[in-house]
Amino acid sequence: MSALALDAGTTASAPRPFALVRHSLALAHRGLVKTRRTPEALLDVTLQPVLFMTVFVYVFGGAIAGGDRHAYLQFLLPGILAQTIAFGSAAIGANLNTDIEKGVFDRFRSLPIPRAAPLVGAVLADVVRYAVVAVVTVAFGSAIGFRFGGSAPAAVAGCLLAIAFALCLSWVSVTIGMLVRTSGAVQGITLPVMFPLSFGSSVFTDPATLPGWLQGFVKVNPLTQLVDTMRALFGGTPVGAHLWWTLLSMAVLLVVFVPLALTAYRRKA
Repeated sequence: MSALALDAGTTASAPRPFALVRHSLALAHRGLVKTRRTPEALLDVTLQPVLFMTVFVYVFGGAIAGGDRHAYLQFLLPGILAQTIAFGSAAIGANLNTDIEKGVFDRFRSLPIPRAAPLVGAVLADVVRYAVVAVVTVAFGSAIGFRFGGSAPAAVAGCLLAIAFALCLSWVSVTIGMLVRTSGAVQGITLPVMFPLSFGSSVFTDPATLPGWLQGFVKVNPLTQLVDTMRALFGGTPVGAHLWWTLLSMAVLLVVFVPLALTAYRRKA
């Protein structure tokens, strides 16, 4: 019996390769199950792009685009996709904060898993939300007249880039969720941060039409670089330096906010 116990103890304490990856994927599956059981949690990422495209194309499009709503839709759709993922990223921080309040993370802490796995798993599970955003935005846009000017692989690459950017940006919300005390506070802090990112960008209008003092912010705004990259991929035009600036901003988001989120999580959980 003692030999069996010793063998079991040795096996349990033996290092396991790729533990973070395996446990993160398992916890991501938990998040996907929650989403499947509460589909109403996807309302924000399904209704928002439809409402914004309807309002800006049919209400403001005539004024902004000089009456050419079709041309404005071609310009607007990549921006709506980027804006929706920016606002949608606020949900993950609120959800994680709620789990901590309910004691779910106390259970995670008692399990033999890497400390970072619950956060990484939650971010990976959010892939579904962002994939839904891309599908709904493109499907509704196509229904009202949007057409891709480039190749199918380029269009898919644009959507995948948006999803990857969303996963990087979500770490900002995760960090806020680990720092504040209530889930309501997460929304209250995250949304005001996302407003200047989305409206102070090239999402809705050409930056050349904006005041000079605002154009400087718009040009360095990561969301502007993402939107301009997607417009190029969707329209079949060269991406230029916009892609590299987008990838750089994604790397900066990960380098800055992943360590901050993990540090705050260790202190809070």
